[in-house]
Amino acid sequence: MTGFDELEPQTPELVRPYVITKGRGLPDEEQLSLITLVTAAADHQQRPTRLSPEEQSLLELCSAGYLSVAEIAGHTRLPLGVVKILLAALTEGGYLITRPPVQRAPLADREILEEVLNGLRAKFG
Repeated sequence: MTGFDELEPQTPELVRPYVITKGRGLPDEEQLSLITLVTAAADHQQRPTRLSPEEQSLLELCSAGYLSVAEIAGHTRLPLGVVKILLAALTEGGYLITRPPVQRAPLADREILEEVLNGLRAKFG
């Protein structure tokens, strides 16, 4: 028979999100959306020791190249809101660089496309 301790599921330590974020609020959606690209700043090669373990892991993850906010949240398995707050704090501290998503291109005018198509047909048959 197995002992009582062996039947207990192993659960990781639970840390509340407000402890991880140090009570900070969510940034604006314009500042960090799900598809905003994030990377580590080139001038911060040495990891500062005053950052929390979560912030240091985010900084290490972002040092590999550009990742979206959604990808970072998926890799860290932290709630999206927590990731956004930590990324905003690291960006304000100068540790990260964010690149907003590219604006969607306007649709081309149908009449212009038809004229181009007709010109191509006339020239190439």
